[in-house]
Amino acid sequence: MAFVLEKTKTNLPPISLQKLADIIVSPACPVCHDDVPSDGGLCVLCWQGLEFLRAPLCAISGMPLQVDLGPDTLSLPVQINPPPYARARAAFVYKGSAAALVKRLKFGDRPELAAWLARFMVAAADGVLTGDAVLVPVPLHRRRLFLRRFNQAAELCRGIQALSGHAIAFEAVKRVKPTRQQIGLTRAGRKRNLAGAFYVPPDMRPQIKGRTLVLVDDVLTTGATVEALARLLKRAGAARIHVLTLARVVMPEQVTIFEKRNSNGN
Repeated sequence: MAFVLEKTKTNLPPISLQKLADIIVSPACPVCHDDVPSDGGLCVLCWQGLEFLRAPLCAISGMPLQVDLGPDTLSLPVQINPPPYARARAAFVYKGSAAALVKRLKFGDRPELAAWLARFMVAAADGVLTGDAVLVPVPLHRRRLFLRRFNQAAELCRGIQALSGHAIAFEAVKRVKPTRQQIGLTRAGRKRNLAGAFYVPPDMRPQIKGRTLVLVDDVLTTGATVEALARLLKRAGAARIHVLTLARVVMPEQVTIFEKRNSNGN
């Protein structure tokens, strides 16, 4: 069952004169704008500002743990409230240079960064990009897409596809409710904000039935968005859902909670 992939043409407006001038003059670090040896790379200081997510990680949520009890270890939050997805992975902790890169990609009109950033996502995709799994970008509402001109999740999917060969289902799910920005909302507030925001078009249901889908986005915060999408896609017939993001928010209590539970012998 073949997926219809978007043409490589993105229908973006022509490159601005300023961007063309930047390219002609010299490559620059996308975070601090200092000169760098090659286009797309970071300067030394900004590279040092990246915090990679490394093992030990929760086997399902991908949240870092301070106690390494093996690759199948589950964090306490996942044990208490298992998410509807099978596995989530991210390349970076959302802070420092990683946060700056996400903002440049989304709000700095730099969709071309996605191809370079996708390399780190593929490298961090441990057990996510399996078999014939299909990439599904977290959708934007058409109003936001019009204002931003591109969906950063879709651009990251294109970069991942170029490296991994996995198909992309751009229309697997649509955002039909213009939700407010999730920034600043609690987990409960995010859930309320997302209620009724997405739907799976009827003509996509046969294409996703029984398939493994990988939800792709720039940042995983509370997980409310990907959890809502995972439940929706599973109801529509998907067999398994994974999540792959460029970065994720990590709070200190999320890292230490498993260690505290085990330090008491529980």
